[in-house]
Amino acid sequence: MTDLTTPRDLELEQEIDSVLAQLTLEEKVLLLSGRDFWSTVPIERVGLRSMVLSDGPSGVRGPEWDERSPSLNLPSASALSAAFDPAMAHRYGAVAACEARRKGVDVVLGPTVNLHRSPLGGRHFEAFSEDPVLTGELAVAYVNGLQDNGVGATPKHYVANDSETDRFTVDVRVSDRSLRELYLLAFEKAVVESRAWLVMSAYNSINGVTATENALLETPLNSEWGFDGVVVSDWTAVRSLASASASQDLAMPGPDGPWGAALVDAVERGDIDVAHVDRKVRRLLRLAQRVGALGEHAPAPLVHVEDGLAFARSAAAEGTVLLENNGELPWNASALRRVAVLGNNADVVRTQGGGSATVLPEHTVSPLEGLRDALPGVEVVYSVGAVNQVGLAGIPRERMTNPVTGAAGARVSFRDGDGVEIFHEDRLATELVWFGGTAPIAEAREIEVSFSYLPTQDERIDIGFAATGHGRFWIDGELVIDEVVVPDGEDLGAAFLSPATRTTSVDFVAGTPVAIRFVYDSPARDDALAGALALNVGTRPTVVDEDQLIAEAAEAARDADVALVVVGTNARVESEGFDRDDLALPGRQDDLVRAVAAVNPRTVVLVNSGSPVLLPWRHDVAAVLVGWFGGQEFGHAVADVLLGLAEPGGRLPTTWPAADADVPVLDTVPVDGELVYDEGIHIGYRAWLRSPVAPAYWFGHGLGYTTIELESVSAPATAVAGETIDVTVDVVNRGDRDGKQVVLVFAERPDSAVERAVRWLVGFAPVRAAAGEKASVDISVPTRLLATWDEGWRYEPGSYTLRVGTTAVELPFEAAVELTEAQA
Repeated sequence: MTDLTTPRDLELEQEIDSVLAQLTLEEKVLLLSGRDFWSTVPIERVGLRSMVLSDGPSGVRGPEWDERSPSLNLPSASALSAAFDPAMAHRYGAVAACEARRKGVDVVLGPTVNLHRSPLGGRHFEAFSEDPVLTGELAVAYVNGLQDNGVGATPKHYVANDSETDRFTVDVRVSDRSLRELYLLAFEKAVVESRAWLVMSAYNSINGVTATENALLETPLNSEWGFDGVVVSDWTAVRSLASASASQDLAMPGPDGPWGAALVDAVERGDIDVAHVDRKVRRLLRLAQRVGALGEHAPAPLVHVEDGLAFARSAAAEGTVLLENNGELPWNASALRRVAVLGNNADVVRTQGGGSATVLPEHTVSPLEGLRDALPGVEVVYSVGAVNQVGLAGIPRERMTNPVTGAAGARVSFRDGDGVEIFHEDRLATELVWFGGTAPIAEAREIEVSFSYLPTQDERIDIGFAATGHGRFWIDGELVIDEVVVPDGEDLGAAFLSPATRTTSVDFVAGTPVAIRFVYDSPARDDALAGALALNVGTRPTVVDEDQLIAEAAEAARDADVALVVVGTNARVESEGFDRDDLALPGRQDDLVRAVAAVNPRTVVLVNSGSPVLLPWRHDVAAVLVGWFGGQEFGHAVADVLLGLAEPGGRLPTTWPAADADVPVLDTVPVDGELVYDEGIHIGYRAWLRSPVAPAYWFGHGLGYTTIELESVSAPATAVAGETIDVTVDVVNRGDRDGKQVVLVFAERPDSAVERAVRWLVGFAPVRAAAGEKASVDISVPTRLLATWDEGWRYEPGSYTLRVGTTAVELPFEAAVELTEAQA
């Protein structure tokens, strides 16, 4: 990919040659593993500084997991993809790059471009779609947005890491055709079209070989696509010295790992050619040039800058999907006197999924807060209705007093084996993660979190801690919990980021402060997470009588003008490290919706999840919205959409089923270590189109507040293999307000000589039209999307039908295109 025909690129390669020649073998090998959790090794004598990598992709946390250095929390990838808007994805990447630059980050570990193969995938909130073309186009735009602003993008996880069960060891068995046409396509587009500076290799194996040693790292990534960047491993995914001979460049984290001194010895013995090492170092030096970490190179100037909070709010609205609307929305704010807001997620909202993608925003806006802000003269009442929360919500800083400083927050003390304090932090939150940074986690044998808690109302709630290991918990000097907590499940990452909880129920009195003290015994460790720790002190609602909670919510809704029920998933349902058991909403949330709908015909349901859930009551309520994990401005965006200040701009990027049993591709559980993709190229809507059962909502479904109809479609009658087909679609807005439509173009070839999907997406575009006006949109369809893989891309000449519409089945227009082979 590096074009040495230009003088500038030749100069850059000569600089790399010069630096490489100055390095010893030991220094070269040192560069190939991280300096620590989040940064690379510097070698100052050759002008190479350390480069900082940070988790994304829905924000940039930075090298420390610390609320004192807050981050912008953007809507989840599934929310972004629902907008079907590459321009929005470019802005998203650019905003993330500005955050990265603010935090001193050179590389963002995103976007995630794995596919929604099964709706049970626990990490789908972090990926875009079930469709490879939608995923690929958004990946291209996201990568460009990041890299235009001088920050490296890292499409991940290469490849077929589409579920979480046994993710470290699973061997995904998948055909070459499925790999090329589905799972590799987004990576290909990000590399070829956006020149991504990095790619992250996955934990899993593909067809018997672990990803960090797999030949796929060379072919097609390097040899066919011309990738000249760095292949960075997922954290701890490099497991052997043998991977040093593969096209795997950087092993993270460091400094310890399977390469190091063992690789130096292997090169000196002649077991591994030094050319493998030099090749990797060259790529790291090239990355350093690109991010301004080598010699006189400076980071590129920021070229796309906008207000992050305003963008987060508009992006959340753009991704919101209106599934049902029986004339209920938008609400007229001036006609409202009393609004009931119900559901656990209405107050304790999920703005992001769990796991390594977590960022720490300064403030999040819940739907309850958003509506109260938007309706200052309206009575907005709240009732929890059904407890959905698992784990603990951290203690708000304004309700804590640090016992040492007297300021808001908590004191965290680190002590050695003799009980002597060796370090302390004054924190503003109690959801604490140390994953890098200066805290002496490895040396501390005891960690104490202490603060005074000030209740704001008389209430009985559960309070306690989340941790793996021995914890003790005191309230006003009384020891109330003393337990050794074992992790739930065997996934190391999930146990680390979502530890099990222990709580006690307490009756708090408004205005009466309570002394809280939690002590954790921190054992010495030598595993992959030595030096890392997650602790949480927090609360959750005490469930006394579930029927009573539902009855109270229904009573609140009975006398309200309108009712908003917010339902959703929780941290035990959607997170890194595990997949879902089923698609049902957890707890009694379905019962809550039914009870509220029975007493208030103007009930609107907002779904706060990152991927599909079952909605058995969907035809019994006035409207249904999907808000996804909407980022820190979620509540404001929800209010904007409900009150008609913003259009619900989203369409479903993944098919939503009516029942688990209906889903044609569901299983994520390996058998004897293998997960077989025996469905081939038929996932998502492709599989549903072959099924006798229809889903609840098809790929592409979504309503607006106006009616925008397709009027006509034009496309050329012939096309040449290897070129593009330009499709023009005219639309008309027949409503009285401005709006948005998403146009989808599918291809069909029912008489094909090879197995094909019933139809498959080949292009899409959003189009906006003013009230009563017409608009048109051009969609370019690469003919490569008509080809199939059989040890190479094969074009089948003949007639293809392009079907144009708004969902995978609502396709009122078509155009026949005759494909001919390119002339030699």
